[in-house]
Amino acid sequence: MTNENPLVRRTGLPAFDAIRPEHVQPAVTSILQQAETYLAQAEAAPPSDWDALMSPLGKIDVLFEYGWSPVSHLLGVANNDELREAHEAMLPAVVEFSLKSKQSRPLYDRFCAIRDCENWNDLENAQRRIITQAILSAEQAGIGLDGKVRERFNEIAQELSQLGSDFSNNVLDATKAWHLDILSVEDVKGLPESFRRMAAAAWSGAEENKDGNEATAEAGPWRIQLDAPSFGPFMEHCRSRKLREQVYRAYVSRASDGETDNTSLITKLLQLRLEKCTLLGYDNFAALSLSRKMAADVGAVQKMFDNLLAASLKAGQAELDEITKLAHENGHDGDLAHWDVGFWAERLREARYAFTDEELRPYFSLERVMDGLFELCHRLFGISVRTADGKGPVWNEDVRYFEILNEQDQHIAGFYLDPYSRPENKRGGAWMDDCIARSVTDDETRLPVAHLVCNGTPPIGQTPSLMTFREVETLFHEFGHGLQHMLTAVNFRDVSGINGVEWDAVELPSQFMENWCYHRPTLLDMAIHHETGEVLPDELFEKICKARTYRAASAMLRQVQFGMTDIELHTTFNPDGSESVFDVHRRIAEKTSPLPPLSENRFLCAFSHVFAGGYAAGYYSYKWAEVLSADAFSAFEEAGLDDESAVSATGRRFRDTVLSEGGSRHPMDIYRDFRGREPNTDALLRHCGLTGITS
Repeated sequence: MTNENPLVRRTGLPAFDAIRPEHVQPAVTSILQQAETYLAQAEAAPPSDWDALMSPLGKIDVLFEYGWSPVSHLLGVANNDELREAHEAMLPAVVEFSLKSKQSRPLYDRFCAIRDCENWNDLENAQRRIITQAILSAEQAGIGLDGKVRERFNEIAQELSQLGSDFSNNVLDATKAWHLDILSVEDVKGLPESFRRMAAAAWSGAEENKDGNEATAEAGPWRIQLDAPSFGPFMEHCRSRKLREQVYRAYVSRASDGETDNTSLITKLLQLRLEKCTLLGYDNFAALSLSRKMAADVGAVQKMFDNLLAASLKAGQAELDEITKLAHENGHDGDLAHWDVGFWAERLREARYAFTDEELRPYFSLERVMDGLFELCHRLFGISVRTADGKGPVWNEDVRYFEILNEQDQHIAGFYLDPYSRPENKRGGAWMDDCIARSVTDDETRLPVAHLVCNGTPPIGQTPSLMTFREVETLFHEFGHGLQHMLTAVNFRDVSGINGVEWDAVELPSQFMENWCYHRPTLLDMAIHHETGEVLPDELFEKICKARTYRAASAMLRQVQFGMTDIELHTTFNPDGSESVFDVHRRIAEKTSPLPPLSENRFLCAFSHVFAGGYAAGYYSYKWAEVLSADAFSAFEEAGLDDESAVSATGRRFRDTVLSEGGSRHPMDIYRDFRGREPNTDALLRHCGLTGITS
């Protein structure tokens, strides 16, 4: 093993620019050998000795932070067959070590010894949380299982890990494999000029375009793809109902046939999850999932669903009736199909609010939006963001690196920003992940570093990246996650930043930040026309605010539908029964959507949040956290959004509680310290323009 392998780095930032598939096997093999040594040290620690137990465990975390996490990150942002193979070859060994450490009886006994020792109450809150969570984690990792039962439990863990990776890869491959090439100018009428530029660039850059022919926005050809920047605007603006239907059917059937078919993987995942929780003594997987969340039980989640559904269903039907009426007035015959809704909803929004996404785009260049976001964070939290390109090794030339400074101009954190869609090797959606976790020991201080990944519209030629308003909100959202990771004041890595935060509370900072996109000074400070320098006109700002609640009921119903489907699949559903997962989704959709679902809808085959991410029996968390985030923003409204000193004081309080304490205490205790009380739904109702929800 030589130091030439970038995955053996243990300080600074991961060498993303140098990591190659051939580095994975030797590096991870070495990591696992070193980790075994540290594990043995921890297992031999004197009972009740915090430092002797936690120091070697922290060293294990650092090994994987530099040698394994970068590989997983690259799978999401720079995927290729060779990297997949290298990752999959070592995944079983990594999972095996993880299980071994979680199922270590000596470790478990030492965690319990610290919990039961006489100076337990002398430990910091963060330390007690770490021990308590470690004990529960060990118990849920099968520490109480023996013999063949434990062997079976470990087999399940291995298979679940592989199935999740396979599911994600299939979605990526299916999304990448499908495209629609449009050759006729007639068929692109109505599509925005910026979209036609992007679609022409996609055609020009296609692998099969070996002759290097260049398409143009005016003459085409144009390539339509299934990633969000292509699919969403196409469905909203394409005038050809036939083409919309073709693209929509491809989208809702992704990864449901052929080599990328996820159908059997879903069944297997649900079977194994059920078997796993049964071995651990839980009634179902949802009970296991909620045992480590803020919501008390499935009943509490269902109560939220019932309230939201009751408040939204009638309004959702009225919203569908509105766009149906408009469609009929413009020559549409009969009921609307799913591929009509986005198109006519956009026409009604344009008519009602007299602006379009494309009209707003020129005002939201990525650079201006980032400047506005950074200035907001300076006002609220006292931090400064400085460009640090060149200090952070990157995996793509479009990736940027930044540093965070506190009020004393001290460097306290950093983050990567990967802003643009790359459907050829980058998975869809947007996410924040930790690159390096904050930790402070006698030997060193490691500053937190975050990954902020979006799939926004890339620059085309001399035109900069011009964002839709939704893309602006998404950037604010992910930066909120990043703030909780980067502004942590916790010294123990297991509960610093987002680590240790209950899953249904982790969306609080991200959704909180989205509210500032509707704050006049914040928005107008960054909404500058990229060509003329004109500030977004006041009348457009007012329309944006009024449009905020446009089709809010439909959006609410969509999230409730996904959440209810997720919960049912992980509670009462029998994966070995006669009813399919698609039957469940269809049955719930009929209750939660004014528009009956397509019988061939296979949305679940691309539901990566639940089947390849961390949201299994937890998708409800988005709405659960939305209650928290709306209530948190209302603290600023009550203080007075135009009172800079009051906003600053409230922002510092939010920073010093929600953002800085992270997973070191229970989220409800932290929230009470910020708000002075528990949250309620009043602000959420007001922001959504809905009434009738009771807490």
